[in-house]
Amino acid sequence: MPVAASAENMIAVRGVSWRANALSSKEIIVDVSFAVPRGTTLALLGRSGSGKTTLLKLINGMLWPSSGEVRVEERATKEWNPIQLRRRIGYVIQEAGLFPHFTVAQNVGLVPGLENWPARKIAARVEEMLRLVGLEPHEFAGRRPRELSGGQRQRVGVARALAADPPVLLMDEPFGALDPVTRAELQREFRALAQRLGKTIVFVTHDLREAMLLAADIVLLEKGRLVASAKPGDFLRLQHPEVQAFAASLELNGAPA
Repeated sequence: MPVAASAENMIAVRGVSWRANALSSKEIIVDVSFAVPRGTTLALLGRSGSGKTTLLKLINGMLWPSSGEVRVEERATKEWNPIQLRRRIGYVIQEAGLFPHFTVAQNVGLVPGLENWPARKIAARVEEMLRLVGLEPHEFAGRRPRELSGGQRQRVGVARALAADPPVLLMDEPFGALDPVTRAELQREFRALAQRLGKTIVFVTHDLREAMLLAADIVLLEKGRLVASAKPGDFLRLQHPEVQAFAASLELNGAPA
């Protein structure tokens, strides 16, 4: 699938393949291309092992393509200073990945601190971000991650990813470990938050319902290959067998396709 050249593409993945090392003949990612327009959310959908998280790492500069290129803000990831690139990108993972010995405030203020923001500015930003994700600073700022529920930890993870105001947000199944009710609540809150903030977001999930709720575009991976790409309203009409397998999962879970 070709990637149209556009200054509005915040992220462009162009003919990217990746293998673990030069001696390996097995490609984990195989000739994948897609683009994410500025200010939109794209869902990377696929089964476990399909290459979704590997693609996030390629966007974040944690891995380099074996062939092809990934561009962020019109620059190939290999042209970026890796630290500067990663500080332009917020990263949210399952179970939030918070530092257990840090308070909530210290976790949220981590990247602004690394960027040498003044202490007063960091404190104000921490309060702002906690309120943004629905956590009152006076109640939560001094807590440790072990004192929070799973949903609260995920909220802190989102606040930390947003604290330095990065233009790009990568999310790796951030709601996957939560109970169904909390997961649905956070999905609705995140959707509203994404629309309000206008960030460019790549969201990894194996849940088609989640992809259709949260994303403007869905890219489906199968064994490292891009096999389908569509808007949520068109996705279920695609005839590829892997699309139909995911559509059947909606029916099995009580939501007719």
